[in-house]
Amino acid sequence: MAYGTRIAFEAVRELAFGSISGTYAGVGSPLGDHIRILTLQNSCDQDLYVSFDGSTNHLRISENSFKLFDFSSNKIREDGLFLASGTQIYVKEVSSSVSSGTFWIEVAYGEGGK
Repeated sequence: MAYGTRIAFEAVRELAFGSISGTYAGVGSPLGDHIRILTLQNSCDQDLYVSFDGSTNHLRISENSFKLFDFSSNKIREDGLFLASGTQIYVKEVSSSVSSGTFWIEVAYGEGGK
């Protein structure tokens, strides 16, 4: 019997407030697989910019908030959109110095089922 694709998770990637400045800093290691679900969580006391290339402001995440992307909702195997393996995610301050909190990333990917 075929069950399609199972969901699997990579380790949480975190960056504490002391490592966040006005220059983009990588959050953990690059993605290890093609990501189906991405959560970007900002528990810092300031808004942050997120970049997928280390130089462009792609997203802005308000303080104490998150963004959730489900790229492959209700899709199996190679169907749907994915965030590419090897992508490095970066963050930096928007305007004011961050003085508390953490920024973290949680990701899920599909792996072959039975």
